[in-house]
Amino acid sequence: MGGLEVVPFSDEHLEDAASLLAARHARQREVEPLLPAQFEAPAAATEELAAAWHAESASGAAAFRSGRLVGYLVAAPRDVEVWGENVWIELAGHAVEEPEDIRDLYAGAAARWFDEGRRRQYALVPATDAELVDAWFRLGFGQQQAHGVQEIPAHVDVRVPDGFEIREPREEDIEALVAVDIALPAHQRNPPVFSPLPLPTADALREEWRSTLAGNEEKVLIGCLEGRPVACWSVCAAELSSHHRGLARPEHACCLAFASTLPEIRSSGIGVALTHASLAAAAEEGYAAMVTDWRVTNLLASRFWPKRGFRTVFLRLYRSIP
Repeated sequence: MGGLEVVPFSDEHLEDAASLLAARHARQREVEPLLPAQFEAPAAATEELAAAWHAESASGAAAFRSGRLVGYLVAAPRDVEVWGENVWIELAGHAVEEPEDIRDLYAGAAARWFDEGRRRQYALVPATDAELVDAWFRLGFGQQQAHGVQEIPAHVDVRVPDGFEIREPREEDIEALVAVDIALPAHQRNPPVFSPLPLPTADALREEWRSTLAGNEEKVLIGCLEGRPVACWSVCAAELSSHHRGLARPEHACCLAFASTLPEIRSSGIGVALTHASLAAAAEEGYAAMVTDWRVTNLLASRFWPKRGFRTVFLRLYRSIP
């Protein structure tokens, strides 16, 4: 697009940029109405954008055409101990009138990140805008994580496979649940995910399970085969999730925060049954929607969750610059 002027983002751009964000969110809600309606209002969008802009070490760019703001991009780093030398474009971190303009905005903002050594770069992008996603792809970003949502049905038919049962965990299940718990991160270390995260220790998992059983923040359901725990699903209020917040969190939503099955039990049908049981439990608690997320390179997860009714609403894109 011709005639585009890119300048560093500043406080004076907040109001007009928030109007662009509100318009982006309104377009996305036309495709996915479960997303929260309040951010179609510029005032609510301003709060989200201001939080992103006022994060520590935030920087960005604003784009003008014929003197009018037509796009913006802001980003800030997260914990270096977790993410390495990084920068994140959060949910409210960008909006444009023309998708192609995001490429110019990135060019204007990323020079600073590169000079600061922030070569691991993340962007949370509406999955419902194919042209915008394509523009990010043409900047060298690729899909890493998907964020999905679905309605809580009024009735769910839970069919437990023969030989299995679904129940809540007990203290005497902890040792078996350690193996179930570690099955997910162990799977993520395999190709094509290649997660570099170290596996949790058995002692750490035992302590986490004791804390979970002593608390009441999660609804945990386990699948058992002949009395032995072989799968585990966990649901909590979406407010407890760091991934599903702000523009990505539907009203009255819960989060399917954890799901893991022993490798030898996969394809048995217990995962489907646990998903349905979790939806049924969420309905009993009065939730209207459920969110979850998965690595798109996790072949099992990226095929399983869409088949269970989750619609992808945001993508976490990633670029690593050598």
